[in-house]
Order: sequence, then C-alpha cells, then structure tokens
Amino acid sequence: MAKHKLLTEILGIEHPIIMAPMFLVSNAKMLIAAGNNGITGAVPALNYRTDEEFRAAIKEIRANTKGPIGINLIVNKSNPKMPQQLKTCVEMEVDYIITSLGSPRSVIAACKPKGIKVFCDVVDLKFAKKVEELGADAVIAVNKEAGGHAGPMPREELIPLLVENFDIPVISAGGVGSYEDLQRILDLGACGASIGSIFIASDESDVSQEYKQACVDYGKEDIVMSTKISGTPCTVINTPYVEKIGTKQNWFERMLSKNKRLKKWVKMFTFVRGMKAIEKAAFSATYKTVWCAGPTIEYVKAIRPVKEIIKSITEP
Repeated sequence: MAKHKLLTEILGIEHPIIMAPMFLVSNAKMLIAAGNNGITGAVPALNYRTDEEFRAAIKEIRANTKGPIGINLIVNKSNPKMPQQLKTCVEMEVDYIITSLGSPRSVIAACKPKGIKVFCDVVDLKFAKKVEELGADAVIAVNKEAGGHAGPMPREELIPLLVENFDIPVISAGGVGSYEDLQRILDLGACGASIGSIFIASDESDVSQEYKQACVDYGKEDIVMSTKISGTPCTVINTPYVEKIGTKQNWFERMLSKNKRLKKWVKMFTFVRGMKAIEKAAFSATYKTVWCAGPTIEYVKAIRPVKEIIKSITEP
C-alpha cells in the first residue's frame, strides 16, 4: 500500500481520484460534478481563451462545489500565457496546480507561500528527482497507458520505482478505468489516481456527440501514438481519418524539428497548429478529425453522467 498519505487526506476528498485535466474537454460543469461526488477535478488553463473567462470559470466552480479546485499549467515555452495564468491561480487561491511539459520552478516558487499544492507530471526517475528537489508536493507518474502525452514505462514498473526512491507522494496517471484498476495502483504504492479518458463521454462534457460516441465505439486496441498533434507523441483514436493522414511527422517537419536553432519555434508552431486541430475536432460533427483519448476508453460502454462514471471506479 502507499507509504504516504492517500490523496483523500492530501486534498480532503472521499475517493483518491483526480479527474485529469484534458485539453478542450475539461470544463466547469465536469469539475463541479467531480467535487460534488467525492473526487476532485483539474482543468487546463489553456481551455480558456482569455484571463477573464479563466477567472469566471474558477468563480463558477467555487460557487457550486466545496471540493478542491485544480488547474493544469503547461510550463514550457509553447505556452506564452503561462505567467498570467500562474498569477491568476495564485490570486484566486486555487487548491492545487498540475504542471506539465517543463520545469515547475516558477510555479512552485509562487505557490509555496500561498499554500497551493503543486503536483508535477513526470515520466521517469531523473525528472522526478528534479521536481522533488524544487519542492513539489507530489509527482504524477504518467505511464504507458496514459491518454494524451503518455510516458514510456508501464505502471507496474514506474509506480514502484518512484515510490521506492521518493519521500513525496506518487499519483498514478494512466490505465485506470475500473474499481479493480484503482485498487491495483494503490497496491503498487500510489496515493491516488489521475483519471481522464473515461470522462470524455460524460453528459457534462461539451465535446461533440460524435467524439463521445467514438469513445464508446472504439477500444484500447484502437489507440495509437501520433506526433502530428504537438510534436510530442500523443495518443489518439485511430479513426479512418487518422489512418489516412498517418501518425508521424513528414520529412519537412522532421527536418525542422532536428534543427537546433529552429527547434524551439517549430515545436511551438506544431503545438499551436496541433491544438487548433484538436479544437476543431472536439466540437466538429465528423469522423474526419483527430480525437485524443487513452486506452481506458475500453471501459466506456455508454455516455453517462459524471456521477455514474465515478461510481463505476469507486464501487466494486
């Protein structure tokens, strides 16, 4: 079992679950439903176009649930909005921040004095050690079965490795879609789980009916890795459209990505272009789109309220 306090104690929730932040999927309604049904949810700051919309969403969530509020920040140079997003999180006193794709140094420095917890996405021991030294409150172990930007290691290997080598809690991300899965990662030593893909097909989600239905119709064998979205391998549903366009960068994209002087700018361009493609896909009524999801859509058999999805993970 976990050698640290469970996520229930860390965040004051009933079940050790974070509804994972999902780009253009997570919204205020989903976080409210999460907070009112014993878990907590996090939303990417990038889901809001303006700071005013971002602040309004935090206020809406806080007004409708007593559960803790989490925000996901992309902390590398592909996100020029990060400084303002961080400032807003600190001013609004959110409960915790999840950092992704970069160093959390500035986030930890800004949040520590305010008592805001910082959980950092990691995929290996090396980066996990760095964030622990910086003062992270927990690491989120992104394993091979995670949706979106998955890690290279299976959960059975990654979780024990981090638990054995760290004095801070380990939250598992990837591969949890049932009660049995949740118990398995807790037995491996994780303090809780970050769970995303099974919530895409929820009543509270604002993505298209076609995107939700795809999560019902497809399964884990239909999930493939694509570098066309953000330049970094990302899990997507292998629809006929994805089969047609392929999952690897073309020769020109690869050439630019290898150029040291251009790499940073190319990655930013690829990220922005890819995010726009996902945005179009998420709300478009056609299968000729690119839909992000993880292998746990195997457990999605119907479009249901968040409350029912939570029950399916927390009750045997």
